[in-house]
Amino acid sequence: MTGTTSKTVFYTATTLDGYIADPADSLDWLFVQDIDADGPMNYDSFITGVGALVMGATTYEWIRARIADGREKWSYTVPTTVVTHRDLPPIEGADVRFASGDVAAVHAGLLAAAGGRDVWVVGGGDLAGQFADAGLLDEIVVAIAPVTLGEGRPLFPRRYALRLVEVERNRAFACARYAVLGPRTTDWAP
Repeated sequence: MTGTTSKTVFYTATTLDGYIADPADSLDWLFVQDIDADGPMNYDSFITGVGALVMGATTYEWIRARIADGREKWSYTVPTTVVTHRDLPPIEGADVRFASGDVAAVHAGLLAAAGGRDVWVVGGGDLAGQFADAGLLDEIVVAIAPVTLGEGRPLFPRRYALRLVEVERNRAFACARYAVLGPRTTDWAP
């Protein structure tokens, strides 16, 4: 959809019932799952092709909180843009940029920062949906965990047609790569 060699990809994990976080924005359900770090569709292989990241304020604040309490460090070496309408503090030593407004304008900067590599839409699902609505999301790569939450932050809160490109099993996860075809309302024809 982007028309360049770079792809814009929503790479994420979800519960079987389609949530990426619980109602308290926790990912505790994810960290107890069995996954092979070197298995199909693994993070390390994916991140080597990424030149820029984009995330929403909730995802950024979740990462900042985990850094503040010592549970993790900023692990990204590429420029990261946070789409927000709030003033948020930067993370020391990280290449974090803040943007607001239409994601189409943000996307142009992401492609420039990516330098021909892919753009990763880290989260959340609504932000990925905004890129899709602008015709700028190429793929959704999702690892589906064997757990349900019943409520929380939805994976992709839009009506879209996708095309399955690849499917693999990585221990407890069913992993799938989808091409984003376009929005659907009542017309589900290809």
